Amino acid sequence: MTEPILSLSAARALHLGAQGLLQPRRRKARQPDVLAAIRQMGVLQIDTINVVARSPYLVLWSRLGDYPQPWLEQALAAGELFEYWAHEACFVPVEDYGLYRHRMLEPEAMGWKYSAAWMKERRAEVESVLEHIRVNGPTRSSDFERTDGKGGGWWSWKPEKRSLEVLFTTGALMISARHNFQRIYDLAERVLPHWDDSQLPSKDAVQRELVLKAVKAMGCARAPWISDYFRTRPPRLDPETLVEQGALLRAWVDDWDDPIYVHPDHAGLLAEAADGALAPTLTTILSPFDPVVWDRRRAQELFNFDYRLECYTPAEKRKYGYFTLPILRRGALVGRVDAKAHRREGVFELKSLVLEPGVRVSDRFTRDVAGALQRLADWHACPRIKITQASPAGFGELLQKEAA
Repeated sequence: MTEPILSLSAARALHLGAQGLLQPRRRKARQPDVLAAIRQMGVLQIDTINVVARSPYLVLWSRLGDYPQPWLEQALAAGELFEYWAHEACFVPVEDYGLYRHRMLEPEAMGWKYSAAWMKERRAEVESVLEHIRVNGPTRSSDFERTDGKGGGWWSWKPEKRSLEVLFTTGALMISARHNFQRIYDLAERVLPHWDDSQLPSKDAVQRELVLKAVKAMGCARAPWISDYFRTRPPRLDPETLVEQGALLRAWVDDWDDPIYVHPDHAGLLAEAADGALAPTLTTILSPFDPVVWDRRRAQELFNFDYRLECYTPAEKRKYGYFTLPILRRGALVGRVDAKAHRREGVFELKSLVLEPGVRVSDRFTRDVAGALQRLADWHACPRIKITQASPAGFGELLQKEAA
């Protein structure tokens, strides 16, 4: 059987099709679509920066359009999702719990997310936190009064917060719900009463399943991209082994020397892509923690988009802004915008909007981008768009006219 050869644009379309970002939705989102979108991506990364919407809400908006943000917390509280370290801290479909249980049982391999020294030196305090939850039920970090006189911030967590997080990493505690996006911890056996470690799949089975899920979520994947998606550790499974078993398909991209891998569930999409029949028509704004861009190497190789999140970079060294959002337009990443929602004034400020070099600005292009930005602004209840800076400047003027 001849292995398909795709153009780079067709490979992008295949990727976006698998991610639910190929075409605009034809119907208004419903609550079950939240879980369906997370299943399609495999995971939904969590981040708390709130300059615009918090990242998980924005990732869902890019795929679902306007939807009520509480739907995400409802899915968590209903037990359809759980939280754990997947790509990073993520919401994960609850049926995948077994794929992460080995990480909980071997927390020493989780790096900074777990402290064996804390567990050893503060054993009594850790047990006290666990007993508090056992007796009093679901608990927030804020339920423990700070007594060490230090300020907040992840770098100076109070002891109880450290204990909660260590117990979360070991799987003894789970997140039963969130209130105002604050975690509520409870005993794992109360959150997931039907789980027993006798159900635990083997490490080999987990490794195989995570490779298959990563490839499926990406639509098409070069071998070096695969391990980053769910942050799998060595030794890693060679995707060629799965091709030999018939569990993955192999294809090629023009001018790439190595193959791409495709999940059999996407065989139809692959055939359409190879025929040039996948037409990306969606224009939207992405979160910095969207799966499309969270792997800088993949974004560079697939979209020729050099993306770095600069919120952790000193202000004077930033090139594009604090929290730049990639602009996806009809299958290409065409620019980035550093935005801020001024909710009290109803203003959605574009502090800096920069198009990629070589992007051709047309009336259609301007309408597409302006429409996506207006939808995002409206979703934030900040309908008035204010453009502070744009590059090229002429595009900013066109955009402002379109948004007026």
